[in-house]
Amino acid sequence: MKHATKDTLIGAEPLLQRIRRAGLKEKSLGVFYRKSKPFLHFHEDPKGLFADLVRGADFDRYPVNTPEEQERLIAVIDGETPPDPA
Repeated sequence: MKHATKDTLIGAEPLLQRIRRAGLKEKSLGVFYRKSKPFLHFHEDPKGLFADLVRGADFDRYPVNTPEEQERLIAVIDGETPPDPA
């Protein structure tokens, strides 16, 4: 499975905008860090687009091809990312 291409990520811009609002640092298109550590990036294959999210010492892979799959990813990110202090 290869990393997602720029064209694929541009097509996923609404999802990326939601992830950006989670307070993560986007080091390059579709590659997000939490503090100074890798947190989330994307892969693609013939089955679609997938997000690899750090959970502990490993990455967990989430399909993000439907609105329901994207909602699941956002819910997991929200659970893993502390809110910004007000």
